[in-house]
Amino acid sequence: MPGMQMLAVDVVVFGGGVAGLWLLDELVRRGYRSVLLESQALGSGQSIASQGIIHGGVKYTLTGLLTASAEAIREMPRIWRACHAGEIEPRLTGTRLRGAYCYLWRTDDLRSRFGMLGARAGLRVAPVRLERAAWPNVLQDCPGSVYRLDEQVFDIGSLVADFAQRNAACLLSYDATDGPEVQADAAGGVRLCVRAPGVAEPLELRCRTVVLAAGAGNAALRARCGLTADTMQLRPLHMVLLRGKLPPLHGHCTDGARTRVTITWTQDRTGRDVWQVGGQVSEDGVALEPRTLVAHAQAELRAAIPGLHLRGVEWSTYRVDRAEPRTRSGLRPDDAWCARDGDVLTVWPTKLALAPRLAELVLQQLPPPAAAGHGSDQPLPADWPRPLLALPPWEEPRTWYADV
Repeated sequence: MPGMQMLAVDVVVFGGGVAGLWLLDELVRRGYRSVLLESQALGSGQSIASQGIIHGGVKYTLTGLLTASAEAIREMPRIWRACHAGEIEPRLTGTRLRGAYCYLWRTDDLRSRFGMLGARAGLRVAPVRLERAAWPNVLQDCPGSVYRLDEQVFDIGSLVADFAQRNAACLLSYDATDGPEVQADAAGGVRLCVRAPGVAEPLELRCRTVVLAAGAGNAALRARCGLTADTMQLRPLHMVLLRGKLPPLHGHCTDGARTRVTITWTQDRTGRDVWQVGGQVSEDGVALEPRTLVAHAQAELRAAIPGLHLRGVEWSTYRVDRAEPRTRSGLRPDDAWCARDGDVLTVWPTKLALAPRLAELVLQQLPPPAAAGHGSDQPLPADWPRPLLALPPWEEPRTWYADV
């Protein structure tokens, strides 16, 4: 096509969430000439909507057993902690933490007591029982025991910005409504044609491997690649937001073998306290309208945290789909997932915490870097737009309720 720009690389990654950005960082450091394409904003979708907790598997052992899910994820808090401390790559010393650890407590329920005991089975990060003097003020009226759980809580917006700054030269926007066009390259590998708003001519990318890491967007991308879309499942959540005068708190309230509520705290750009509330509340909320979910969440929070004062607090909700590889049961897969179809890899991390594990699985599938000598010195087109950063849910325009 006359005027088309062309770029030869080793790997093209679709999707600028945490999984795609973590993978891109690994590829660049290992010498792979790589480009990441994002059709919206970096972190949009699942990443920016997540609570940022680096789970170590406790919520998967509430039955007292070391499940396959817990076994896959139990090493992740150690890896993330070392990255944030700058001890290993990627060195995420520029990423803000929302919290250094979480609390774990229970409702006054016999099943919950048994579940809390079982939560300590076989994990690298196990709950540590606290003396009452060490309990946060907001949990002082809770029955039973309170535990500390060394699961860090990352500020996802800061994490995405950190990765974007590290690899800014490898990030490009593209228009998902008009492509990409995908075809096999006669010389081997894949040829991609992508377009971007405001750019007259398309960009041709020739690569050895395409990695689809776009979350729910993987279905449409697989179709563009001539692959079936039935490898994906969506599990919806309906999350709750509170803003106002709220105490800092990160943690899980358990009830038997389930996480009744999961709470994380931050502050918005005006300095207001914000809670994100997930756990069972967010699953119950899938079938509820926003006002009904808010009323349900109020009751659950008061049951989970006796004596909690919510006067003057505003409420909102948001929906997000968890995109994952399809399972026969429809339940969450146990591990990160990477599948090859010729020169195309389709990946899902399954959980935020498993992003390092996913990068490892992809790297096992790749040949050594080979871009040197066939265009590796080509700069990315200077006139091509770069993706912006996604706003967190509490900063986006939405309806807030004060009278529920």
